[in-house]
Amino acid sequence: MTDTATDLAAATPGSKSEQAYQAVKARIVEGTYTPGYRLVLGSIAKDLGFSVVPVREAIRRLEAEGLVTFERNVGATVAGIDPTEYLYTMQTLSIVEGAATAMSAPLIDATAIARARAVNQEMRECLDHFDPVRFTRLNQDFHSVLFEHCPNPHILDLVHRGWNRLASLRSSTFRFVPGRARDSVDEHENLLKLIETGADADDIEKAARLHRSATLDAYLAQANNL
Repeated sequence: MTDTATDLAAATPGSKSEQAYQAVKARIVEGTYTPGYRLVLGSIAKDLGFSVVPVREAIRRLEAEGLVTFERNVGATVAGIDPTEYLYTMQTLSIVEGAATAMSAPLIDATAIARARAVNQEMRECLDHFDPVRFTRLNQDFHSVLFEHCPNPHILDLVHRGWNRLASLRSSTFRFVPGRARDSVDEHENLLKLIETGADADDIEKAARLHRSATLDAYLAQANNL
């Protein structure tokens, strides 16, 4: 099968390749497959009840996304956390997500605000018995409400690309800096108040950008102390 044919098969909704891709990616993001974990195609295929072919296609797709690396004589393994890549991705995401949130703000209605606030309340409830994987999933749900109304498809595409690059890191970010979670929830509420009161676009963009940058700063501070 050619690379193009493989990509088409992988993109087909409901295909075995797509199912394998979603299953393996979920295990990476949730931390079941940790950085350095060796992805044995036969074992994964047996676990999923598939042949090796769709699993191989899924692994190639994940390799293209940077979630999997391939080494000679070792095979496919889950990619580790690259501090430099994390830094650049978070810096970029703070800019483009800040812009997307500001552009979305006039289009976010009371129903969307209520939905985002309900998600943020779930995040607050997570703090007492902290579950970083669930907190991270809710965090993405919250921000999706704020940026998905962005009318500029190019900026929105850049935001999605940034979140995809972080996919293999997100389950460990709040685990690495759990103290950041409580501040993050408070900053979410501040963002919602700015949006629902019709604050200036520059103020919303700055708040969204600084919110993202604060998580990066906390991560870097912790990493420097190790």
